[in-house]
Amino acid sequence: MIVCSCNVLSDQDVRKAVAAEQRPRTAGQVYGCLGCSPQCGRCAQTIRQIMDEALDAAGAACNGRASDRRA
Repeated sequence: MIVCSCNVLSDQDVRKAVAAEQRPRTAGQVYGCLGCSPQCGRCAQTIRQIMDEALDAAGAACNGRASDRRA
């Protein structure tokens, strides 16, 4: 799904940026990782939501692995 109409960024583009080794911490850094900059700003909240979801999923995966090691 297109998240940013101004830069034609999809939710998958944002997820790839968040999964990168140099993980962006802000929506503005996501734009930079994807080689663009914010225009109208309407998508910033959606980008932040996608970032939070991706980080929550990564945290859950780490917690699952840690509990597997303890067993």
